Amino acid sequence: MSDSSRLADSLRVTSRSFDTNTGAEPAAISVPTSPFSVALTFAVESVSHLSNIQLLLPSPDRLSLITTTAVTTLVVFFIVRYVLYPKWGRAIPSPLRASFPDVPPDAIKSQVYHPDVLPGARDVTTPYGTIRVYEWGNVNGPKVLLVHGISTPCITLAPLARALADKGCRVLTFDLFGRGFSDGVGDLPHDDRLYASNILLALASSPLPWTGNHAFHLVGYSLGGALAASFAAGFPRLPASLVLLAPAGLIRTADFGTIARLTFRSGLVPERLLALATKSRLQRPIAASSKRKPTQADSLRDELSSSSPTAKVADVVASETKGPEGTPTLPLERRVDEYVRWMVTHHAGFVPAFMSCIRHAPLTDQHPTWASLGRLLSPGRIAVLLARHDEIVNCEAYEREGRPLLGDVDKVHWGVLDGNHDFVMTHVEDIMAQLDSFWGLVRKERI
Repeated sequence: MSDSSRLADSLRVTSRSFDTNTGAEPAAISVPTSPFSVALTFAVESVSHLSNIQLLLPSPDRLSLITTTAVTTLVVFFIVRYVLYPKWGRAIPSPLRASFPDVPPDAIKSQVYHPDVLPGARDVTTPYGTIRVYEWGNVNGPKVLLVHGISTPCITLAPLARALADKGCRVLTFDLFGRGFSDGVGDLPHDDRLYASNILLALASSPLPWTGNHAFHLVGYSLGGALAASFAAGFPRLPASLVLLAPAGLIRTADFGTIARLTFRSGLVPERLLALATKSRLQRPIAASSKRKPTQADSLRDELSSSSPTAKVADVVASETKGPEGTPTLPLERRVDEYVRWMVTHHAGFVPAFMSCIRHAPLTDQHPTWASLGRLLSPGRIAVLLARHDEIVNCEAYEREGRPLLGDVDKVHWGVLDGNHDFVMTHVEDIMAQLDSFWGLVRKERI
């Protein structure tokens, strides 16, 4: 038997299918045995298989629908991502650059916070944007650098700065990135590294030398205290002394509450929604509690009646701008409180900076930094001044946990003064008395 005959016998099949018109089963079809017939049979079978494959492919209309759906889904995804997870600009212009150029000079002076609120103003151009710096006082006097808190510009420290200038000091202060009239930084975390650069750029902008061994006294308040501690630990030879006024840093992370930590630090809440919620909370009048909380956890959790995460972080703002409810409010406190709400509206970089500080700034668990200060700074170069009725910083906890980290009792100037967290505005004379003792200042005429 020839090869073609054997192949035909092996391929002899019976194809059964239904007639599309009658539904009847056709008779079996015998495959011919000639070589040509075998080839023809292969061709017919191949066409049949291709037809089955084509049946599995979508029709042109269906393919068009699938393509349109996929493109629409991608477009919606990128739109939602852009809306809910915005990428802030590298340098977010402050009101001084964003809106004030179109405002008449007389109208600028009537603003809640105007650019010449302190003497010696200058704008410093940096790779991060502009920084608003103020420097004045005796050019030959002791140099003092002041660093403010998380939610306010440097006007919070204006009474203390003026008192130091009256004592013959050369004073330098500035608005941190995203506050006052300094640009915001939108593409970097607001951590101690960014603010160390902020400090160094402000110092480098002076016509006077502010570097070298023991070149200046470094004073930090609230968040500024935590930043000053981190800066001094990184550059221990630079400051002649370190003064921490109600500093952040030793508050326990757990004291912020689980919900607040997850909301601000987990990344689960879309950035845009969190920014809107924070902005809405900070624009409302801030009222602090009239009760003194016995523990750090109580002071952070229960100060406001609201239990929302944004209300918890707003407690920090309240503590920096006014004292507990029922206590007299000074004109400066009222102005600062108004400015915080004004800044939320007019400074596009403020809310991103505030939220980034909650996530990245050295607000909590900075015990290793304090231990480094105890090792690196010689005796007599550290002073810690706390307020007895502080709503944020617990004096007892700080003395119990922080003081041993800084060294022996004789090594550190430790003081507990009257007042609340805003005592830098309300108890300036008491703070100056401590600094007189610590630095040995005497009153001099300003030059």
